[in-house]
Amino acid sequence: MDLNLKIAQELNLKREQVENVDKLLAEGNTIPFIARYRKEATGELDEVKLREVDERLAYLKNLAARKDEVNRLIAEQGKLTPEIESNLLRAELLQQVEAIYLPFRPKRRTKATIAKEKGLEPLADYLAANPRLSAQEAAPEAARFISEERGVVDVGAALDGAKDILAERISETFAVREAVRHFLRSEAVLCSKAVAEQPSVYEMYYAYSEPVRKIPPHRVLAINRGEREEVLKVTLEYTEEKVHHLAALKFPGAPAGPDSLMLDAIRDGCKRLLLPSIERKMRSSLSVGAEEHAIKVFGQNLKQLLLLAPVKGKTFLAIDPAYRTGCKVAVVGPTGKVLATAVSYFTPPQNDRSGGTRLILKLIETHGVQAVTIGNGTGSRESEDFIANLIREHNLRVSYTIVNEAGASVYSASELAGKELPELDVTLRGAVSIGRRVLDPLAELVKIDPKAIGVGQYQHDVDQKQLADKLTGVVEDCVNSVGVDLNTASPALLRYVAGVTPTVAKNIVAFRDEHGIFAARAELKKVPRLGPATYTQCAGFLRVPAARNILDNTPVHPESYELAERFLAMVGDLGSLSTGRVHLSEEALAKAAQELGAGLPTLRDIYQALRKPGRGPREDVAGPVFRSDVLQMEDLAEGMVLTGVVRNVIDFGAFVDIGVKQDGLVHISEISDKFIKHPSEALAVGDVVKVRILSVDPKHKRIGLSLKGIDAP
Repeated sequence: MDLNLKIAQELNLKREQVENVDKLLAEGNTIPFIARYRKEATGELDEVKLREVDERLAYLKNLAARKDEVNRLIAEQGKLTPEIESNLLRAELLQQVEAIYLPFRPKRRTKATIAKEKGLEPLADYLAANPRLSAQEAAPEAARFISEERGVVDVGAALDGAKDILAERISETFAVREAVRHFLRSEAVLCSKAVAEQPSVYEMYYAYSEPVRKIPPHRVLAINRGEREEVLKVTLEYTEEKVHHLAALKFPGAPAGPDSLMLDAIRDGCKRLLLPSIERKMRSSLSVGAEEHAIKVFGQNLKQLLLLAPVKGKTFLAIDPAYRTGCKVAVVGPTGKVLATAVSYFTPPQNDRSGGTRLILKLIETHGVQAVTIGNGTGSRESEDFIANLIREHNLRVSYTIVNEAGASVYSASELAGKELPELDVTLRGAVSIGRRVLDPLAELVKIDPKAIGVGQYQHDVDQKQLADKLTGVVEDCVNSVGVDLNTASPALLRYVAGVTPTVAKNIVAFRDEHGIFAARAELKKVPRLGPATYTQCAGFLRVPAARNILDNTPVHPESYELAERFLAMVGDLGSLSTGRVHLSEEALAKAAQELGAGLPTLRDIYQALRKPGRGPREDVAGPVFRSDVLQMEDLAEGMVLTGVVRNVIDFGAFVDIGVKQDGLVHISEISDKFIKHPSEALAVGDVVKVRILSVDPKHKRIGLSLKGIDAP
């Protein structure tokens, strides 16, 4: 099989693109590096497409290896036939390969193996060759196998043993399994009902059914969770007689009537062996597909969250709200430096609002605080109310924003937090993290296990290794698309840079601490264990803002410096490009690339980098919404239009923070006047949107929102 051609056809690519990606990966190049600096070879494939190619290459290579292994194992048993070889050749799924191997796999003792030990396999062969025989008609032949020594006491025992052998053969026949699998895929209905009728979050699934081919991923995961928690009983419903008919058609020979022994064997093989196996695999396949979809949604949301615009040049007062133990407060400067910390008890049960007022006002005045960030956890609503009243009563030129604090407690107790903030108590580190998340979301959130950030759906129900791999890839793509300041980056951030291992990340920081800030990218070559190959992978993603060579503060790779300098000489100077005095069309760029002997994608990237030296891709993204007054759920009314921030995008809609404790839900049907298959087609985490209140349910803490018919902000 030509794997590169197959993948090219699947992903609508050219064979040469896949071949080049395969070669570049085999040479040890990272996906971010290939996406950014090898565009000519890949036809400008982005990170997402490159990862798809990488995943399919890995799967198909594994599939090919397993086919070869199964072919060898069956051949060693002397049972390899042209039909088996043909089936293996055509198999496109590992599941199909395992189905082909099933009859030849070493088995535990079954009814069929016990019957074979009793010498009844020849009788089974006789019945298979004469599929129309009834028990009465087969009795004379069966009588020949009666043997008290072997435990075959009469004709009935002989026929039962032979049918056990046939039942297993039927259940393991590849053609039968494939036919039944396809039938259940198209006809089966997934049904759930309550184990006991009592209030729960699963009530909509207490009498629920939906065709397997139509059920959406989020419902699969919800039903699975209800089943695990023993709230739901889940079954697959279908017509068994149709399965029996299919099995009879696909198994060699066909029963003539209702009294045939073969039909008995088919029914037994289907009910006892085949259908339980196919059902397990189908449920597993549904779950795997749903998990893969959930992981994809999580990855999209995480990427959008990580790429939120940083808020530069402000000093923040960050509050990690709580009740009994008090609100933890930290003042964080524009560089992320901790300027002060404190604990205040202005929330219940102490309600020390006067003491809290004195403390917060003093911190704001002493450190020139310009904005307040409040975590959205327990006590957030009361903290927001306190800060809003403080701003209003004292006429402060300060605004506030609510920050998703998911993962802050995980970071606080981590080894990394202990090294970064050794002088602070664990409880105060969370407030620092909340403040830094607004200063630079990417730099702070990379310190937290992506699973703890909470911007997906059912993240605890999916394969944790696949989730971790996916999210690591997302973080890598984000870090490398933004670029990293070599002189301020933490080891936690540096380890996501292409080619940089955790050890090399620590060595970069240690070298910086010992020798002072890096003056140029080339100084990276002096870092221990950062060899030429690693330098090639990482150099273009690391920025040196104060470097003498301006190219060191751009995405231009050192291998292209000479080309960039020749290009600058051709068009004028850096000032001409960065001020917009010189503007080149695509045709002009193509002509310049030809004259310079360069690839057009590379020259286009150089041109874009030189037009905005030092400017990052996040600067064009909307920042957080800052407020100066507070809303309560009781303040909301149907028809009211508010500005909010998208906090999470899921299969059935999006949750939007509109400034009250509870996020509102925009159902997919209320997102757009145009048809959309998924909310992510119209919304992304961090989007600032105008929404109209559709419904308010204080009892159940639900807010219904709509984006329809509202002008964009």
